[in-house]
Amino acid sequence: MEKLSLGEHNNFSKTCQIPTTLRSSSVNDASFRKIYSRKYSIGEDVESSSPDDLFGDIDRFTNLLLEIDDKSSGPPETPDFVETLSKMIESKLEGDDAKRKVLGEEMSEDDMFFMEAVAHISKLTNALSHFPPYATLNRTSMVLQRAMTFLEEEFRALLEDSTNWLDQNHNIYKALSNQEEHSDRCMLPREPDSVESDDYLAYSPQVMTKMNKIATTMVSAGYETECCQVYSICRRNAIRQQMERLEFEKININNVVKMPWESLEGEISRWIRVVNFYSRVIFPSEKKLGELVFSEHPQFWQSHFSNLARSVVIQLLDFAEAVAMAKRSAEKLFKFLDLYETLKNLILSMDSDLCSTDLMVEIASGGDRVGEAAASIFCDLENSIKSDAARTPVPGGAVHPLTRYVMNYLKYAGEYKDTLEKIFQKHKGNDICSTATSQNEASSTSTSEAATPFCIQVVRVMELLDENLEAKSNLYRDPSLRYIFLMNNGRYILQKVKSCAEIRQVMGDTWCRRRSTVVRQYHKNYQRETWSRVLQCLNQEGLLQMNGGKVNKAAMKERMKTFSTIFEEIHRTQSSWMVSDEQLQSELRVSISAVVIPAYRSFVGRFRQCLDNGKQADKYIKYQPEDIEALLEDLFEGNTTSMSSRRRP
Repeated sequence: MEKLSLGEHNNFSKTCQIPTTLRSSSVNDASFRKIYSRKYSIGEDVESSSPDDLFGDIDRFTNLLLEIDDKSSGPPETPDFVETLSKMIESKLEGDDAKRKVLGEEMSEDDMFFMEAVAHISKLTNALSHFPPYATLNRTSMVLQRAMTFLEEEFRALLEDSTNWLDQNHNIYKALSNQEEHSDRCMLPREPDSVESDDYLAYSPQVMTKMNKIATTMVSAGYETECCQVYSICRRNAIRQQMERLEFEKININNVVKMPWESLEGEISRWIRVVNFYSRVIFPSEKKLGELVFSEHPQFWQSHFSNLARSVVIQLLDFAEAVAMAKRSAEKLFKFLDLYETLKNLILSMDSDLCSTDLMVEIASGGDRVGEAAASIFCDLENSIKSDAARTPVPGGAVHPLTRYVMNYLKYAGEYKDTLEKIFQKHKGNDICSTATSQNEASSTSTSEAATPFCIQVVRVMELLDENLEAKSNLYRDPSLRYIFLMNNGRYILQKVKSCAEIRQVMGDTWCRRRSTVVRQYHKNYQRETWSRVLQCLNQEGLLQMNGGKVNKAAMKERMKTFSTIFEEIHRTQSSWMVSDEQLQSELRVSISAVVIPAYRSFVGRFRQCLDNGKQADKYIKYQPEDIEALLEDLFEGNTTSMSSRRRP
């Protein structure tokens, strides 16, 4: 076959005559005569000045063919410029440029001419297809098919060159993962920040311009199936490679169900990062890419995006539903809530106009199953409290581990308050949780809001905790230590509620005031149980003789001895007791000093001279008021301090 290129001068020209078949046509002979009379010199003239004339004549010939009413007699004789254009296209296909894998990122003038030539030959071929298949039709069809094959391979080569995109996205994923690891929550913000998808597109603007031109040309030529198939396969492969780079593989449901929690917890965290990455980066950029490549035919990229999103999301949903089937325990709640929120955010990030309703329903259903599991886990907290029946008291009356666990659990649950409200509202009819606490009781607890499902559950947990602690306090034989235990735990609960806005809102200010009153009463009860014996020793009753009101020295000495013994016993015992709340510890010491020190100072000052005229007073007065004051600072430290080290020299 003779090769003709834009740079060659073959002096290929011919004056065409109007075929007799057209003389009887309804089309104006003058129109055909004008077209057939044009002369083309292939090469210099076409390259420098005649492409527009050539394309114009092709279009006019195409339009005239479409205007012919009687097509049964076959098409008219094809003008030479059709052969010229066909050979130009073949020249491009067989030239050195066609041997390269890609034409290059930039659209050169030569590339633009080639695309334009293919577009015109496509329209002409379509017009000729309405006539019986003469040799001319076979000729143009063959050229068009070869051109489409070339463009298809070019399109594929451009699409497959996404290595830089994979590397770039992997770096973005790692950066987002680092942000997540340093955040308080297990996941990215509940409402993902918008991202500029242009920054994460798979290809350069130049390549996307070329792909857009190829796609437009192929679709216009009727090769939309081939074009869309190549695009879909290449982008699916790129997304699959992206998933492999993230090391997220489809996990068998049975493996998830049997997986140890430590391992499953890590897998959930990774799953959350992957979902957030796809919803915030991959899906927006994939949508933007489709918009740019198929700008003139949006229905094609929309269909591709819907199918791509579905294939990815279904794989992600399989894991989420497997997690929902795993064994449930209290420590898993917050990971389940993170997973639930991620699915809800995924729905928000998906374009409902592009994704099928069925897919949205599947995501929502998966979220509901996870939500039901989370509600069940939260309500298992009640059973955990009920079953915690320790028979050994906590040393020193300290805050019980159950108290710390439950209150911290509620504190973190408060951060998910809105989510838990939705979950409990959704599943409140499933009898997941105890209904022992009525809505009216919950309402009376909180003055700031109605008795919502979350409020009811929190109030119920608090009641069960109080009942449990009351039972545990009875394990202490010493009434004073019992009140220290109740005071410690009551104060801890109160401070935790006040420090968490969500839980405080649930419990209400009235509850906080009532709890403060209860803690103060524990304080008073402790002080009465412990220090009333000490104050009794400092009472002058029984020390004065009936005859003249003189001091009974023997009774005085015995009274001082009793005071020292009782005080030392209290100091030795209660120095080992623990009050970890510094403010409560300070309040206790101050209140003790306020009643003990003045009484002791007054007692010693009044009766000191009665003991052998003060000469042997130190023999009976073992501690000075300053010693007592210093020794009181040892109380509630959780250790034993030598009393001798506190005495004045």
